Amino acid sequence: MLKNYTVDNGCDVGLAFDGDADRVLAVDEEGHVVDGDKIMAIIGLSLKNKGLLKDHTIVATVMSNLGFDVMAKENDLHIIKASVGDRYVLEKMLEGDFVLGGEQSGHIIIRTHNTTGDGLVTALQLLSVMKESGRKLSELAGVMTIFPQVLRNARVSNAKKNDYLNDPIIAGKCRELEETFHGEGRVLIRPSGTEPLVRVMIEGRDQQFITAKAEELVKLIEERLG
Repeated sequence: MLKNYTVDNGCDVGLAFDGDADRVLAVDEEGHVVDGDKIMAIIGLSLKNKGLLKDHTIVATVMSNLGFDVMAKENDLHIIKASVGDRYVLEKMLEGDFVLGGEQSGHIIIRTHNTTGDGLVTALQLLSVMKESGRKLSELAGVMTIFPQVLRNARVSNAKKNDYLNDPIIAGKCRELEETFHGEGRVLIRPSGTEPLVRVMIEGRDQQFITAKAEELVKLIEERLG
């Protein structure tokens, strides 16, 4: 609805907040979603250009898109990865006194204003960059290309869901996959905190290839840890 409304009414930007407004996602003037990774890239580069981004560093999570890392490399930014969850992002930010961190979900912390995610503050910072630069949101968001990402769940025995770390066959398969990507893809496996599942996430440039590989890996994990 927001995508359509933004385009149909010729708006510069649409903003979507969750129930308690600690997260925000944006829609550009063409109706494309601008997620948390892209919002951090836009705000981070603006802060860097003003000399306000300590050590040129942004704290993200292991679930941030690989395109975020590529963007950082191309723009002389340093990315520190935290575990998933805003509390872990904040921990890393406090450790290094960094000013910007967050998640792909749009939960972003800007420590010059707050020590928790605040969607309204994040939205105002994003609008401020648009206003100061005079650039459209689609143009600003174009600094980052999102790599295709596939997420699949392997159903396993609850008692064994942490054993993937020690299984040589699963570990070998992950290494083999990583090598085929030549730095342009990655494999991330993590157990669910609440369910008897191991979550498999694969990123790469080819959607069909990574989907097939994710399904292969899920089957292997279920065979080994079921």
